[in-house]
Amino acid sequence: MRVLVVEDEKKVASFIKRGLEEESFDVDVAHDGEEGLYMAESNPYDLILMDIMLPKMDGLTAIQELRKKDIGTPVLCLTAKDTVDDIVKGLDSGSDDYLTKPFAFAELLARVRTLVRRGQQDRGAEIRFADLRLDPVAHKVWRGNKEIDLTAKEYSLLEYFMRNPNQVLTRTQIAEHVWDYTFDSFTNIIDVYVNYLRKKVDKDYDKKLIHTVRGVGYVLKED
Repeated sequence: MRVLVVEDEKKVASFIKRGLEEESFDVDVAHDGEEGLYMAESNPYDLILMDIMLPKMDGLTAIQELRKKDIGTPVLCLTAKDTVDDIVKGLDSGSDDYLTKPFAFAELLARVRTLVRRGQQDRGAEIRFADLRLDPVAHKVWRGNKEIDLTAKEYSLLEYFMRNPNQVLTRTQIAEHVWDYTFDSFTNIIDVYVNYLRKKVDKDYDKKLIHTVRGVGYVLKED
């Protein structure tokens, strides 16, 4: 597995590189956003670890540039910022996960393995629920004949709903399956993203599909 680490703090970059190489990953390192973007465009990686605060080009801009060029390599953001707004901005930029500093290497490694495994999986045939269709290979979603434009994390959330229709999903379950997080403070992020998803999936339709189960979580069902 080949990993790109984009981190301007050389001690942190060296720590991550050494740890991943001990786990049999091949690791390249870039120390600014422009160099990281160039390397990510020029080489096939299984995963990119991207610091947010970088010289020359910040990490979020670099991720956005990658996504504009249809480079879908999974990205794990590394940052000291941990507010709800900061996490949402990171995920909306096109990143797949978010890890705040300082972190234990064991947690980083678990996230890395999850994202690499997820990136390698072919999730198979098209999924349907009511008039929703989801293509897990092309990462596209339609309601009726209208394609719905979703961010990477909105797509992951909807896919989890569609793979578990008519089941009440708790915020803890959603956090563990979509974000790989278990801590309670992360539930605010889930509520934010469910609201985003509702605006795109349900807002212009009489039949609502995403429902709140008060005090428990959410369910994808037909009225």
